[in-house]
Amino acid sequence: MDIIITSPYFLAVLFFIVAFTYSSVGLGGGSSYTALMAIVGINSLAIPLISLSLNLIVTSVGSFNFLRNKHGNIRLILPFLVTSIPMSYLGGSLQVSKEIFYWVLLISLIFVAARIYLWRDMSIDLKLNKKQKIILSLIAGSILGLIAGIVGIGGGIYLVPLIIILGLGTEKEAAACGAIFVWLNSCSGLISRLQYNAIDLTQYIPLIIAVLAGGTIGSYMGSFKFSPKLMDKILGIVILLAIVFLTKKIISI
Repeated sequence: MDIIITSPYFLAVLFFIVAFTYSSVGLGGGSSYTALMAIVGINSLAIPLISLSLNLIVTSVGSFNFLRNKHGNIRLILPFLVTSIPMSYLGGSLQVSKEIFYWVLLISLIFVAARIYLWRDMSIDLKLNKKQKIILSLIAGSILGLIAGIVGIGGGIYLVPLIIILGLGTEKEAAACGAIFVWLNSCSGLISRLQYNAIDLTQYIPLIIAVLAGGTIGSYMGSFKFSPKLMDKILGIVILLAIVFLTKKIISI
């Protein structure tokens, strides 16, 4: 059974499902790629590099699909990017222990699961003026960028629900912003990490093909066909499974 789980082709199937599900709501899937690789025992130093690379592939396609369907909102996403990109670069340069890496990842996944199952229809009307919204976006962008850089994810899994909960944009606009946010922060974090570590991605070609296919189909269906609520439910199941297996992994360390 362990041989099947660690097989690159079995992982490729799982990564296809993750890319399809995440890309449908404007995300890259980095949190689940990272969790899956941690569960099967891939080196914790290599995981962020692989995850960020896969994020770039998925969100390149996702950004295109959401933008061509006119869901992009540059005024909404720009303040987040101003602070998140440099902080993602900083996070990527930090060398954290395997234990801290796993715990930050687990807490991140629990937060996402809570948002899906406990705060799904929650919204907060802060009655902010334009200046206050920009300040909030700048602060949130810096925090999300730092976490994204440390864990090796794009950060969109936090940004998308934040935009929806605070009423800053529609679900489709949030998805489009998420795709762009993930792409740019993944790029920033990857550039930072490549200065300290290098990786040969040719051995992960099955995973690359899987996420490219899943991301292409998922982002198309998400931007043109699927209901965001439906995809959120599927995403929740993926997250819960990742939490269970990652918790077992941490306990066994």
